[in-house]
Amino acid sequence: MSKPKVLVTRMIQQENIDRLRERFDVEINPDDRAYTKDELKQKVAGKDAVLSMLTDTIDGEVLDAAGPQCKIVANFAVGYNNFDVAAATQRGVILTNTPGVLDDATATHTITLMLAMARRIVEADKFVRAGKWGSWAPLFFMGLDVDGRTLGLAGAGRIGKNVARKAAAFGMKILYTDVKPDPDFEKSLGARFVDKATLLAESDYVTLHVPLLPETRHWIGEKELAAMKPTAVLINAARGPVVDEKALARALKDKVIWGAALDVLENEPSVEPELLGRDNVILAPHIASATPETRMNMGRIAVANIVKVLSGEAPDTCVNPAVLKS
Repeated sequence: MSKPKVLVTRMIQQENIDRLRERFDVEINPDDRAYTKDELKQKVAGKDAVLSMLTDTIDGEVLDAAGPQCKIVANFAVGYNNFDVAAATQRGVILTNTPGVLDDATATHTITLMLAMARRIVEADKFVRAGKWGSWAPLFFMGLDVDGRTLGLAGAGRIGKNVARKAAAFGMKILYTDVKPDPDFEKSLGARFVDKATLLAESDYVTLHVPLLPETRHWIGEKELAAMKPTAVLINAARGPVVDEKALARALKDKVIWGAALDVLENEPSVEPELLGRDNVILAPHIASATPETRMNMGRIAVANIVKVLSGEAPDTCVNPAVLKS
């Protein structure tokens, strides 16, 4: 009897590949790049499961190319804006993600971006490497203070709360905006629930932790940037399209805000050209979860979900639970 067939769209840790191969016939993308849409459609054909990346658009067209035997697409990510959830549910395909295991890594990365931008670390490093450092001076590479300043969280889910806990070590005041207040969060860290306008106006650092939804696309645009302090810093380690990059580039050029740090981009991997020449923005290639332990645990969850579904069980982290009831 032939084994179920599984496609892994990018190479992950060998330990997790080995787990899959114990049970399934596994095909792995041999190249260090994402499949094109046509390649993806060709590769999913006949597969019983797909372990996908956030760079893979899984829509009705791809699912139809896979065929009716495909039971699960397991995303190697917590976000799943690359999924057409309705299309998958309509076709009875289970979709899963990897929540929880990357909260610490992403929160730490957010704090790292905040500190690096505040103290101009990347800019200073380039200055030294270029041989421009002559001598120490009292006004040399002046940055911003972090201790005791106000942190504004756009979204207070698992990652946002984790950022707040880490920021508390610097004595930062915590503001947050979300769909509703969280009394326990407020009690534990002295956080204050505010509306979006107040968050932008009062925060020295604004960190973004909202999912990418139609209503959060360009959550930060020209109007929002103008409402921030001229000494404020914007940090985005959520999803790129939450920020209007063209508006951000103008704001940084005109010193509407002091700086920005982006781990995610609006049109990855393309970068808004006006951002590339600016020293008051840090650009990272979507690496918030890039630690060995975090990526290993993401793989374990994705693999476990595939094993359970292909064994006739419910997965641990289903993002379209309606399909389980059908």
